[in-house]
Amino acid sequence: MKHIRGNAMTVVAVSESPAGKTRNRLFWKTAVLCLCLLLLMLLVLDLFVARGIRAEVRAGAFSRLEALAHMAVRVPPQSLRPPVPREWVGWVSSGGVRATLIGAGGEVLADTEGDASGMENHRDRPEIRQAIASGSGRATRHSDTLGQDLVYLAVRFAAAGEGPLVLRLSVPLGRLDSAVRDFRRRLWGTSFLMLVLIGGVSLLLFRRVSNRIGRLKEFSRRVAEGDFRPMPVERSNDELAELSESLNRTAARLDRSIRTLTEERNQSSAILASMEEGVAVIDSGQRVVYCNRAFFDAAGIEAGGEGTRDAGCRSRPIVEVLHHPDLLALFRKALAGGETVRGEVVTGSVRTRSYAATAAPVRSGPSTTGAVMVLHDITEIRRLERARRDFVANVSHEFRTPLAAIQGFAETLLEGALEDREDSRRFVRIIHAHALRLGRLTEDLLKLARIEAGRLSLETSPVAVSRIIDPCLETTRMEADRKGLVLEADYAPDLPPVPGDVRLLQEAVQNLLDNAVRYTPPGGRIRVYAEAVRGEVLLSVSDTGIGIPRADQQRVFERFYRADAARSRESGGTGLGLAIAKHLVEAHGGCIRVESELGNGSTFTLSLPLGPASGTTPEGGGVSPPAP
Repeated sequence: MKHIRGNAMTVVAVSESPAGKTRNRLFWKTAVLCLCLLLLMLLVLDLFVARGIRAEVRAGAFSRLEALAHMAVRVPPQSLRPPVPREWVGWVSSGGVRATLIGAGGEVLADTEGDASGMENHRDRPEIRQAIASGSGRATRHSDTLGQDLVYLAVRFAAAGEGPLVLRLSVPLGRLDSAVRDFRRRLWGTSFLMLVLIGGVSLLLFRRVSNRIGRLKEFSRRVAEGDFRPMPVERSNDELAELSESLNRTAARLDRSIRTLTEERNQSSAILASMEEGVAVIDSGQRVVYCNRAFFDAAGIEAGGEGTRDAGCRSRPIVEVLHHPDLLALFRKALAGGETVRGEVVTGSVRTRSYAATAAPVRSGPSTTGAVMVLHDITEIRRLERARRDFVANVSHEFRTPLAAIQGFAETLLEGALEDREDSRRFVRIIHAHALRLGRLTEDLLKLARIEAGRLSLETSPVAVSRIIDPCLETTRMEADRKGLVLEADYAPDLPPVPGDVRLLQEAVQNLLDNAVRYTPPGGRIRVYAEAVRGEVLLSVSDTGIGIPRADQQRVFERFYRADAARSRESGGTGLGLAIAKHLVEAHGGCIRVESELGNGSTFTLSLPLGPASGTTPEGGGVSPPAP
């Protein structure tokens, strides 16, 4: 049989030969059994009936002989002289029996079947002994005179003027046996005819029943293989029809249960597979029962393609799949101790990830049958904790220098430096400079906090690229000329406008220009370039400054992070400019990236989406800002 089951249709191809063989085998077994039982019944019937008939026939023969004997002895022979005895036995034998007249000494006086003078003495015959002793005797034995089996009846009587005589009557047993044989022939003939008729009818009925049983067998096989199509409804009302209806109900219930379980299993698998938390289950033998994609990614398991990793790892020992000692230890503790175990693990070597691992035993009754582990990614939480600690440390460090300077010079002034007019003015200018630095730092922190808290309000309108770049160039040009830097811009005047807040976009570009001026040595070059590419405007600020090491390029947009901390502080930077620029650009739905080579300068590029409002929204129109 070939069985294919899909969502839309079910195809079943069945070979009829096995079912036919089964039905034939069942038919012949039943037929042979019934035939043997029937033959045994006939043999037993033949044995007992034949014996009974034979006994009845013998009893009837004895009764007939007794009647003839009683009638004969009432008319005894008048004389024992020949030929009177022979005539008398001849008269007696006219009833269809053999008659023999025997004297008291056993000598044969007359016989209807032979010459009495040539016969031996019959005194030792059993029927003669019984008749002489009790008056009547019976026997069934072989006759030496006739050479056949006979039924004998001997009666003792007295004749007139003579001693006791014995009349023996006999009937050949062959007549009795022929009657029995006739009965047996009629019995076996009738039985054979009944056997043929009943066998034919039984064959038709059994064929019908066997076909129905074959359909039940085929249906049960289909159900075992997952095909739950019902059987045709039968018209009869017997037990097989009730069984067929019961099997149909059972199959329908199984189909519903399996469909429900399959849907629940698929739903559970889909939920587990789509979870961001890694989930893995092992049995008591530490073999993998289930792993979702997140667990593979978290534990760094490699076992084939994305869709085959779970199937490739299932039923394999966990030590062959998982090579992280801390995770293996948590699994073993949960299995051994029977209690929930929690821990924190770090995976990966180049890009590490932190996970909160929870391993709990799976119980079935009092025994532990396995363990389940859930990995919750806490990398971002740990990063934020580190960022918070770094932020506190950096803010404290940034505030410490100006506050120490203000405190020190203020104490100097209070201790008498106010009397020296020239020194006091110089000390006040230093205090004022550090106060300004604290003000800038506080303002940048408040601005960054508003941006990160989502409280930044954007007054969105189509903004020409020149309105973003030109004011920033004018602001930067004085400082660039002071350091001897070449400041130039290169962009087409017909660039499409960018939807956004012109003030905030100018601030982002200004921070990039200030950063370029700060880290470009005298005689260097700063270039601002803009172009429209595939639905967005790319605005780049490149310099020929000191450059950024490759290891620091991913962190330059963090708060207070400086590739050259000493020089940044000397120039009055707060370490928040690039972080503010990054958040402002992302608030407009764009992104910022850096390309740099140590000693050869850096290029910061802003990508700002043009959006559907480009060139169509009037000045001052609103566009909802994306979440920072």
